[in-house]
Amino acid sequence: MRRLALGLSLIVLLLALSAGLGTIVPQPLFAANAEEGGEMRRILVLSNPIHTDIAIPVDAESLARFPFLAANGVPVDDPAARWIIFGRGGRAFYLETPTWADLKPLPLLRGLTVDRAVLHVDVVGALAEPSLSVQGFEIGPAGYARLLDMIEASFAKREGQVVPVPDVRYGQNDRFFEATGWFTALAGCNTWTARGLRAAGLRTGLWNPLPVLLAFSLTHFN
Repeated sequence: MRRLALGLSLIVLLLALSAGLGTIVPQPLFAANAEEGGEMRRILVLSNPIHTDIAIPVDAESLARFPFLAANGVPVDDPAARWIIFGRGGRAFYLETPTWADLKPLPLLRGLTVDRAVLHVDVVGALAEPSLSVQGFEIGPAGYARLLDMIEASFAKREGQVVPVPDVRYGQNDRFFEATGWFTALAGCNTWTARGLRAAGLRTGLWNPLPVLLAFSLTHFN
């Protein structure tokens, strides 16, 4: 029993050290040259205590890139729509935990181990920024295109079409879709967000498994 406790303590210590180093070591290591020319685009990073999302503006480019959203019931064509929000998570936990009151042991266990991944897409109107849960960044057109490429590539396809998750949604404005790859706690929703932000030309920490660590690295490296 003492050996087990010692082993668990060492694992926790190693994870804490890795998260700390992952936060203060930037990726990429050196800042890239700023993009020249073209219209700058504003994107947002939305966060809560355990999860982060990327919000992109509802504009001609995003509507052209994701035409399947409206076709699957996401009201991106609503005149009041301002932001499309994308997040990636573990299938069981994401689908079965719309609020903390819905937390159940089995989905939590799946979220802490290995599960299939899904994408959650929502559309909202104006968002108040800056705030504790919203960070905004200006990126160039090339970075914006790379971010859209990364998000689009995260949707699983069947016969060339995205695959909506049937009969599951949090409200009237959102939808779940099958995602590529697997989900683990060590490479979860926040590491997916960080990967998208790096594609957009921003710098993050080397490994940011928690929203607070990602927010810290974004603030200090950009």
